[in-house]
Amino acid sequence: MRRGPRLGAGGEDQRRQPACPAWAPFRRPETGWQTYAPLIQREIGTTCEPDTPGFAAAYAAWQGKMRILPTGVLSAEDFDRMKGAIQEDRPIVMVSTRGICPEVANSIAQARPEEGYSGKAIVLRPGALEAYRRMVAAAKKEVPEIAADPRNLTIFSGYRSPAADAARCAAEGNCDGIVRARCSPHRTGLALDLYVGQAPGFGPDSSADANRLFMSKTATYRWMVANAHRFGFVNYPFEPWHWEWTGENP
Repeated sequence: MRRGPRLGAGGEDQRRQPACPAWAPFRRPETGWQTYAPLIQREIGTTCEPDTPGFAAAYAAWQGKMRILPTGVLSAEDFDRMKGAIQEDRPIVMVSTRGICPEVANSIAQARPEEGYSGKAIVLRPGALEAYRRMVAAAKKEVPEIAADPRNLTIFSGYRSPAADAARCAAEGNCDGIVRARCSPHRTGLALDLYVGQAPGFGPDSSADANRLFMSKTATYRWMVANAHRFGFVNYPFEPWHWEWTGENP
């Protein structure tokens, strides 16, 4: 069977393979897979860092469970399988893959000023907002580093109407063509973009590889990957800041 790029998964295997092969798991070319390391660690059930034999062993065990040749080396096909499982946890994706755009939220609640990034006005569905508040309280209680920076887990985008998304596309070119304007998860009131850190010189929602990699190493993002599911939130893997609440149908 033909296999895709072999991306390394710790120990000797990683040293034999090219350090940063190019691939495009979310359609845009990227170099390396380290940005996704926290998500992969969660999926394979290890806290070992990617450059360790323990990570490679855990990865090989996961491959065995998936009935994949247990090489301990990540391939693009392996990641596609893992990514698919993560994406299936997003009900918004399941709706849109049936050719149906999510419904526009018909009941929204205003977040407190301190919950918005730099005081930005944010609205969400009431259930999503309540779950968000419980999650933030737990994160700050459990991780002093998160509590130390008041920006952490503040919201810089919540509910956006289709008209607002279309205007953003036109004004900023910040869209995936008309698809995002029509079918953005933010139109449901269940999606929120959270501050999880930013690399020097980048904004908190910059999709530059260097910024996303920086975010993947922050205590805030790593806590979210490990714990957000307790409160019903799942991540869109390409954007460390983008989370969706699964407690209601989109």
